[in-house]
Amino acid sequence: MPRLPRRSVAAALTAALACTAAFAQAPAAWPSKPIRFIVPFSAGGANDLMGRAAAEGASKVLGQPIIVENKPGGGTTLGADLVAKSAPDGYTFLVSAAGVISNSMIKKTMPYKDADLAPVAMIGLAPSVILVPADAPYHTLKEFIAASRKGDGFHWATAGTGSTPHFVGGLLQTRYDAQLDIVPYKSGSESITAVLGKQVEATSEASIVAIPYLRSGKLRALAGTWTARISAYPELATATEQGYGEVRIAHWAGVHAPRNTPPAILDKLAAAIDTAMKSPEIASRLKGMGIEPVGGTRASFVQFADEERARLGAVVKATGMKDE
Repeated sequence: MPRLPRRSVAAALTAALACTAAFAQAPAAWPSKPIRFIVPFSAGGANDLMGRAAAEGASKVLGQPIIVENKPGGGTTLGADLVAKSAPDGYTFLVSAAGVISNSMIKKTMPYKDADLAPVAMIGLAPSVILVPADAPYHTLKEFIAASRKGDGFHWATAGTGSTPHFVGGLLQTRYDAQLDIVPYKSGSESITAVLGKQVEATSEASIVAIPYLRSGKLRALAGTWTARISAYPELATATEQGYGEVRIAHWAGVHAPRNTPPAILDKLAAAIDTAMKSPEIASRLKGMGIEPVGGTRASFVQFADEERARLGAVVKATGMKDE
């Protein structure tokens, strides 16, 4: 049998190794069984609704069911820890929120490391809405901040330490000298109740929660907190439009995977979620509820997560935010 030239042998070996590596990274059959999306919140909230919409659309693209399981608790750490400790085989993912970025900054102990979870894709976001009683004497964010500087300041309700309303209040305090006493409640619904009962002067809440109160006239909105107006409530100006560009934060949902999940699987899931968010049916449904579908690539979500970490970290440092 004639001998092959060394270069040919080397090339053949290189090709074989490349094929082996590619197979190890991207099992051709994936997904060959149902996938789990772990939602670290109770059913019915913005994160849950976005996760279910992504699961519905992505499952059609991937040809396998995506089962949504709610695992609330520990400020999202219970569900996140479950995913972080799952096998990196492409069948368990976390429907993530800002807590996956900020929890390690404010909590004394964490059951997992930030590096144990890998960003996969952005699903969408619900801008936060700054809310006050319907008969409050201020109608703009400027008037609210000015009024807070008089007397003993205002009470600002949050859904707990490190919640999105806490960060909104922190941004108003540290960037614009609003005089706010942060009052942590156990949930956003309790914060809303406190504003309705005038036990506190203000809070912020996800657009999907806030809009029904605005349409019924029970509460007044001073500003949205994202870069664009809310599709379902376009009459509300953003904080940026009112001259408060640092107040930029939203209740977002994405997907994270256990560390070491094959990159090709992550890219395939990201593409499926992007397709789902661009589906006219799903996009229209989400926008009607006050949620803005986003989607995008894995790289764009990695960039978003990095920028979010830097922005939230600065607020934590400036306010001394800690979960006692």
